[in-house]
Amino acid sequence: MYIDSHTHLYSNQFDEDRSEIILNAINSGVEKLLLPNIDIESIEGMYALEKEFPKNCFAMMGLHPCSVTENYTELIAKIKTELFSRKFIAVGEIGIDLYWDKTLLSQQKEAFAQQIEWAKELKIPIVIHARDSFDEIFEVLDKQNDENLSGVFHCFTGTKKEIDKIRSYGNFIFGIGGVLTFKKSGLDKVVEDLNLHEIILETDSPYLAPSPHRGKRNESAYIPIIAEKLSDIFEISSQQIGEITSQNAVNLFNLNNFKN
Repeated sequence: MYIDSHTHLYSNQFDEDRSEIILNAINSGVEKLLLPNIDIESIEGMYALEKEFPKNCFAMMGLHPCSVTENYTELIAKIKTELFSRKFIAVGEIGIDLYWDKTLLSQQKEAFAQQIEWAKELKIPIVIHARDSFDEIFEVLDKQNDENLSGVFHCFTGTKKEIDKIRSYGNFIFGIGGVLTFKKSGLDKVVEDLNLHEIILETDSPYLAPSPHRGKRNESAYIPIIAEKLSDIFEISSQQIGEITSQNAVNLFNLNNFKN
């Protein structure tokens, strides 16, 4: 069994064939699909997937940093209402993104810190989006980290130095996706510094499709491609990669005790 720990299957890019895409994933051995929220508009579609595939789809709740506006307080208040209205596997996708826009850094940091507090209160993990922002992410975590905080750095593409910093927090692991298969990414050399028990697999569908599908729409059925690349790096079977990384995801998100 594989788990796709980060997939946006509610995206409008799947409007024509969403159920088929999910069944393709399940038939490929990807039996659990973890859904990070983006904004207010994504919630309804995410809930619909949980309802249609209750044994396969599991929702998170959070406000994506690229959805943080100058006056974000009303948005995040709605996110809080949803978050505390029912159970979720995680608070996510949250974090800081300075690739597209640096002008809202203070608002992104405030929204990130607030959502971390909620996760600690609920004792569920966070799913961190970090793009061109490791230093800023670490600045927030240095203040917020304690024994109640755990999570994953989604789509990790950092350095060995950043691995060491993340390890210092104690309860974080690394989400590895299609970038690992890109020839010039260099991520394969960085991943060698990780322990398999620190890794979960993800696609970030519909984005970042692995080679040989790079540039096309990504989908959860491609998780075994990422596992195959990891099997080459760690010199064990892709089945073992699936077993270990899936157990890591089950442990982090407490999936065995979660029911939709």
